[in-house]
Amino acid sequence: MKLEKVLDGLNSFEKNSFLKIIDNIVADEPRNMKQIDKILSDTSKDLKNVDNINIARVFALIEEEYKDYVSKEFEQTDSQLDVLIDIIIRDGNCIMSREWFARLYEAEIKHIKKKLKGFKVELESEKPTIEASRIRDYKVYKACVDTAYYNDVLNNQESKITNDEHSVLRTLANSLELSQEEVKLINYSILPIHKLDIDTIINDLKNIGVLFYSKKGHMTYIPDEVVRVLRIIRNKEVADKFSRRVLKLLKDPQINLVCKKHNIDRKLDRESKLREIINEGISFSGILKNDIFKEGTKVTEKKSVINALVDKGLNISPALRGARIEEKIENLIAYFEEIEKDEKVGISIDGYEKMLHELGEKLPKLNKQLKAEFELQDENTLHSDYLLDYNIKPRDVLEVLTNKELEHFCKSQDIKTRGNLVLNILDNYKDSENLYLENYEHFGTRNLNELKENGIKIKESELGLKFEDLTRTILSRLGFNVDEGLRKQLNTKKDKIDIVINLGGDEVILVECKTVKESGYNRFSSVSRQIKSYINLAKLNDYKVIKSLLIAPDFSDVFINDCELEYELNLSLISASSLLKILEGFKNSKHKEFPYKLLMRDVLIQEDRVIKAISR
Repeated sequence: MKLEKVLDGLNSFEKNSFLKIIDNIVADEPRNMKQIDKILSDTSKDLKNVDNINIARVFALIEEEYKDYVSKEFEQTDSQLDVLIDIIIRDGNCIMSREWFARLYEAEIKHIKKKLKGFKVELESEKPTIEASRIRDYKVYKACVDTAYYNDVLNNQESKITNDEHSVLRTLANSLELSQEEVKLINYSILPIHKLDIDTIINDLKNIGVLFYSKKGHMTYIPDEVVRVLRIIRNKEVADKFSRRVLKLLKDPQINLVCKKHNIDRKLDRESKLREIINEGISFSGILKNDIFKEGTKVTEKKSVINALVDKGLNISPALRGARIEEKIENLIAYFEEIEKDEKVGISIDGYEKMLHELGEKLPKLNKQLKAEFELQDENTLHSDYLLDYNIKPRDVLEVLTNKELEHFCKSQDIKTRGNLVLNILDNYKDSENLYLENYEHFGTRNLNELKENGIKIKESELGLKFEDLTRTILSRLGFNVDEGLRKQLNTKKDKIDIVINLGGDEVILVECKTVKESGYNRFSSVSRQIKSYINLAKLNDYKVIKSLLIAPDFSDVFINDCELEYELNLSLISASSLLKILEGFKNSKHKEFPYKLLMRDVLIQEDRVIKAISR
């Protein structure tokens, strides 16, 4: 769930700890201070009085400083922050009830204590099942942790690991290519690990600005933006769902090599191995650079395998660049980061809902699988809005399924089974009209790259007409009579009105649509001449134009000011994003037809005022 949405659901007291931390960071003048100042000067210097959209914008500008702040809180290895963060950064744990969090935490402590027993036996065994070189790595790291923790006793001080020592240990762990799980087992073989009170945990995490807690619903929230920062702190390069996407493409011998190196039982079935590799917190780049290859594999051979995996296996278009293996992997990580930040679903929301419904019918175990894979607490998880709050998208759902299950579903729905089954299913549920509407703003800004990335193929010459067509669809869904017959009747070779809304009798609203690449539409003189000629055309045909509307991606301040001075046109401006939001608000209102008089008041239509009015 995005930070803005989390904040929307909380009261001022529940946001207070987080806002104090942001205030303190801002007071220290972070690197993006100029941009922050602009946001705050346009609203309020006091964050408590700033709306949630702008709080989220400020947070985006201080993420680096926030990371440094939380990292300092993470200094103490014995603070259990490693255990707690590993729980809350897993896919599906960004929203949890107090009880569910307590259950996951208790299970994690039990899991660590159980594994510790076997781990200690292996380290002390004369004939360990783990390779001698790996045992040596463990013992080297363990000796360093032991020294860092107990050297304070010699100085008659409390045993602890300082920030500097923690930094050195982290570097050592990376050099030895230890997984997060291996590091935790070694750490807690020396440091005491006790079960803490869940209310103490929640309060501590809330006070350091990592978690929000709603007392009313006893719910914890960790925004997507915070989860990404916590992953960086834990050296986790990609979300678990992206690790799974790549691991599923690996061959069994490659999977076994990873398991062998990190002490994972190779007798497990393939799906269990993949789950263990993800849960172990093994370095994503480490797996691709070294772990899947036998010792002595040449660099050229490694490069060939990685290129095939990234370019063909993941079907990424355009292909990711990278002359060296490291560059290719870095670009792959950056690609996954962008996907995670992107709010686009890939198919329409309606298509996602339909896909979940039909998957649930054909694969009755899916609900249980999703609950287990993403540690979801609710009984029924097969709803698009619910899963999207957890940042779980259609492809993430499909990648939980085995190839056998995907093939069964494809055959039952007459979906082609040649090629990539996941992509075939997604293609089948692309509701083109709703997908186009979700990308309405990109049509307005003529952003071909974004449209292409979201699965929409269109020529640049067709963008303007498609923007008009989508505007007609939106206005029709608002209940307006978009009269194409009347438009054709009024139009001449010289004057071509984009859209005519027939209000009945002889009254009409004229709508002009403009697409523009540059930010802020500012060609008022040309558009005013156009609309004047359209109004005269309507009058010649005995129609009364009671309103004219201009719809564009956005408008410059100069354009808005010019429009305010031109009273004869009775022109109002609506941005593409505002029109979409008004449509969403209308869907949830009691109205069957949009009250057009709400469009008569302002020069620049403010969607929040319109939505508030229709929701009464």
